[in-house]
Amino acid sequence: MNDVTQRSPLADPAWHYLDKIALEDLSHDDWVMLEGQRSAYLARHQAAQALRLLSAGEHDPCFGYQVNNYRHCLQSATMVLRDGLPEEDVVVALLHDVGFIACPLLHGDFAATLLGAYVSERNHWMLRHHATFQNLHSPHMPGVNQHERERWSGHPHFDWTAEFVARYDQAAADPSYRCEPLQTFVPMVERIFSRKPQDRRSINQDKP
Repeated sequence: MNDVTQRSPLADPAWHYLDKIALEDLSHDDWVMLEGQRSAYLARHQAAQALRLLSAGEHDPCFGYQVNNYRHCLQSATMVLRDGLPEEDVVVALLHDVGFIACPLLHGDFAATLLGAYVSERNHWMLRHHATFQNLHSPHMPGVNQHERERWSGHPHFDWTAEFVARYDQAAADPSYRCEPLQTFVPMVERIFSRKPQDRRSINQDKP
């Protein structure tokens, strides 16, 4: 099999492959071409790839909760939608636990990294910290400090995080709840990912 047949197909037949492999060999013109194609690629595919991270677990078994993580996320987003909250909050609810199984200990950071460039600081902060706020609702969980969230008391996004966890996270595991189908949320996710991204890489992740 020759090298050409081993290439992944281009997403657009009008695009071009790089003729070099190592990044250090790319010229300025190579980078201009690649970044132009990358921007178009993300515009077409980023939202769909984020949704595939969630939908991959649609038929997964659960480990004790009465719904699996996919249905938990759908229920959370449906509850936010039906309460009339902004579209961004709906999308954040849909994807807040997208890394819960694959990245359990850091799933809040996982979601914050996935969505952080496209959502408000309010929701970016909530995603990063919501798992700790869950502790308040798990007073008998071994090894958990129920009041750990209080170290952030007075933070401008404390109340929203507490509200999200209380109303749309810790209570979103009802097997009888009639959720909206994922398709309801697809246009919303696409609109969020179509926003101009914000660079939040300089945020001090250790700062409360």
